Amino acid sequence: MTREDGTTNAPHRAGVLGSPIGHSLSPVLHRAAYAKLGLTGWRYDSREVDEAALPGFLARLPEWAGDARPGGFSLTMPLKRAVIPLLDEISDTAASVEAVNTVTFGPGPHARGDNTDIPGMVAALAERGVRTVESAAVLGAGATASSAVAALASVCTGPVTAYVRGDARAAEMRGWGERLGVDVRTAPWARAAEAFGAGLVVATTPAGVADELAASLPSRPGTLFDVVYDPWPTRLAAGWAARGGEVVGGLDLLVHQAVLQVQLMTGVPEAPLAAMRTAGEAALAARRGGGA
Repeated sequence: MTREDGTTNAPHRAGVLGSPIGHSLSPVLHRAAYAKLGLTGWRYDSREVDEAALPGFLARLPEWAGDARPGGFSLTMPLKRAVIPLLDEISDTAASVEAVNTVTFGPGPHARGDNTDIPGMVAALAERGVRTVESAAVLGAGATASSAVAALASVCTGPVTAYVRGDARAAEMRGWGERLGVDVRTAPWARAAEAFGAGLVVATTPAGVADELAASLPSRPGTLFDVVYDPWPTRLAAGWAARGGEVVGGLDLLVHQAVLQVQLMTGVPEAPLAAMRTAGEAALAARRGGGA
């Protein structure tokens, strides 16, 4: 297995950065991939890094990596936008939403930012047979919502309605629509139950925020993509599945975007999605059972 910089299974150190970071499943997923691929020289850890500490951390990469080579980073909040000025280049995908969740290195210290959340969403939907819908709705207006709009650009042939709180959020979502070439319309959160008339609903809100909407589900819903993975299922996802609707969960997104990260960081042409998903499911089950 050869990276673009010519290395094979030499020692590399990779990891996930963010704050807070203790909840992240990324180490579980990436380590499962390394084990399946036989990448014994690769190590993946988590590191608590906030916006203020990020420049200094990146400046001391050789110290962090030790005898290994920096293999790359996964980034979670609040670093996805803060990292951009610190990179040598970013991909068109990352630039489209001004968010980087993956950093790779090479040749030399050259740092490149990419975004695997967007293609990860598309892949997670395609895995469940959702490749084209005539209408879609987005619940929420945070950073994940902008990635959802970008993903919907290649999935939804009609309008996307974003249900948000406040005029500023509404303007922001319409702005993302204009930038990404998507017909984004907005409606107040008080009307969020109207979202269920769309063929695809993407819930990008934090855990618990959309629970209240579970009481308003139609008898035959379409497809729900709920980006929460812990706790799972959310009340909304459980109610949706009980009514026979298709549910794509946050773990699906997490695994698909991690597959792409492993490929970008290690240079392997295909990462072991099944093994990574199994490891993620086991880790979540252990958390629910009081384990690590």
